[in-house]
Amino acid sequence: MNYKIPKNLLSKGSTNAKTSKNPETTYILYLAPYTQNSKKINICPKASAGCAAACLFSAGRGAFSNVIQSRVNKTEYYLHDKEKFILQLASELVKINKKAATETNQTLIRLNGTSDLDFVYLLKKYANFDISNYRNLHFYDYTKILGKVKKYIDHKNYTLTFSRAENNELEALQALEIGANVAAVFSGDLPKTYKGYPVVDGDKTDQEMLAFKGIILGLKAKGKARKDNSGFVIKTI
Repeated sequence: MNYKIPKNLLSKGSTNAKTSKNPETTYILYLAPYTQNSKKINICPKASAGCAAACLFSAGRGAFSNVIQSRVNKTEYYLHDKEKFILQLASELVKINKKAATETNQTLIRLNGTSDLDFVYLLKKYANFDISNYRNLHFYDYTKILGKVKKYIDHKNYTLTFSRAENNELEALQALEIGANVAAVFSGDLPKTYKGYPVVDGDKTDQEMLAFKGIILGLKAKGKARKDNSGFVIKTI
């Protein structure tokens, strides 16, 4: 499949309903999730059937064809020329870091807006870019890969929240036990607790995960998730 090299890989968080509420400046990298690419490579390797069906790729601006095409194009770029993609990403991050140095608060970076890749590793491998050296930036992501949560649990400027699905609740509980937060989607009003852990409104802003440890980030079902019957969405009504 043909693709064009985009001018920018990272988008301002102001284009996202939740990240636009973040007090800090936020940038997000959006790819086409799951196997929505010409090579049918799954860039969300632990995505469950319920997650794939309810993906936020279908919610908000992600439902528009031009937005989808932009994300597909970036994914094709990544899959066909990974090193060049990562070098461009690193270059953009260097510029954002320079700008962030003039601001009062840290700038937030979410590299897996609609994917689940280890960009921290990829940046180090292909661009010799160690995020630990860029303290003006704080990186954060959601992931369904428990091993990745364990790998980065003590990282100084990278925060991961484990995403609960219909087939990984035991892993979600393990993540909570080591002090990580877990995102869970609910069909109606958020309960005060789930499985004995406090539930915090994860839709308030996209940086609630940075203020808490070992809690449930409750998210309300959006897009196609409203019709989920797989167990991905926890029924509260």
